[in-house]
Amino acid sequence: MLVGGVLLILAAAMFGEFRGFHAQDVSARAWLALLYLIVAGSILAFTAYVWLIHHESPTKVGTYAYVNPVVAVFLGWLVLHEKVDRFILAGSAIVVVSVILVTSAKVKEKIVAEQLPAVEAAGD
Repeated sequence: MLVGGVLLILAAAMFGEFRGFHAQDVSARAWLALLYLIVAGSILAFTAYVWLIHHESPTKVGTYAYVNPVVAVFLGWLVLHEKVDRFILAGSAIVVVSVILVTSAKVKEKIVAEQLPAVEAAGD
């Protein structure tokens, strides 16, 4: 992610994207929001994701992609007083119930070839 960010900054510089940019024109609130996205949204979240992928099944870990938009809608309603209609509530409920079903399902264990008893060749 760090290398990608550096490459994007270099590409933006090459294409003249910084001509109209003046750091002093950006509010302190915007800089704090960017800092929050870098620290919480990238560094902490990615670290937690990598840790979780080593300790849980990929099926359970993959449910984050479904839950994140629901959390974002809730935070938008709570913090920014965004409007939430019945369709958003219904869709959110479907997502939450689906994630509960996926995470609470019993997983069948796979039998690996090494666990199977050896079979003798017929006709020796």
